[in-house]
Amino acid sequence: MRRGLCRPTGIRHSVEVTAESLYEAAVLGLNAMRKHGWVEHIGPGTELQVQIKEPAVTHVVSVAQLTRWVDGVAVSPDELLKKNRLKALLK
Repeated sequence: MRRGLCRPTGIRHSVEVTAESLYEAAVLGLNAMRKHGWVEHIGPGTELQVQIKEPAVTHVVSVAQLTRWVDGVAVSPDELLKKNRLKALLK
């Protein structure tokens, strides 16, 4: 999955990650960009573009939506573990 970020300056950043869901891809991509220092500040209203390679699908999700999703109720123990892991990456 490719996760993109378009800054107000018009500069676009992207990173490729392997993930099982839209939100996991967005969190992993956001974490990669923060870790490598490509962007200075990413606010909750920043939109993240997630493009699925096969089949090709593009989604847009905000950082606020990611935060609500990781803080939301998990429907299974596996999902709880995944959300906890991804929540730690968002901090």
